[in-house]
Amino acid sequence: MFRKMRRFKQQLSSQDCVAILQNEPRGILAVNGDDGYPYTVPLDYVYADGKIYFHCAVEGHKIDAIQRSDKVSFCVLDKGSRPDGEWAYYFNSVVVFGRIRIVTDEQLRTESLRLLGTKYFPTAQMVEDDIRKNAARALVLELTVEHMTGKHVHER
Repeated sequence: MFRKMRRFKQQLSSQDCVAILQNEPRGILAVNGDDGYPYTVPLDYVYADGKIYFHCAVEGHKIDAIQRSDKVSFCVLDKGSRPDGEWAYYFNSVVVFGRIRIVTDEQLRTESLRLLGTKYFPTAQMVEDDIRKNAARALVLELTVEHMTGKHVHER
């Protein structure tokens, strides 16, 4: 169903892909937007056990698109590097294809918010304070990974 990577010599291992998903702070979610136009949005996320979790507002373009079609892709780039004396960057990217859903189970929703908070807040107390203060206004999305590829890129 999913295409093989054309530049297979640059392909990253599954373990490298997971490491990028675990360590990078944000990525770009792509959905099928209004009138068939792609809609992309940068999001904070957390990767856990083959799933990617996001938090967002309870309404908007992204939510409308997800309710029409649960098929999405998500792209993450690492920070990259540029060796001394070179103009071109080296970086790694991961592209995930999968299906996304709104989390309705309250326990999973809270656990997901806690995972997200732990990734971004400096202390556990700040995570719990934020959940207590803002969780009621947050929607949690769960992306189940169906296909994932990673690529090592040298711009030139």
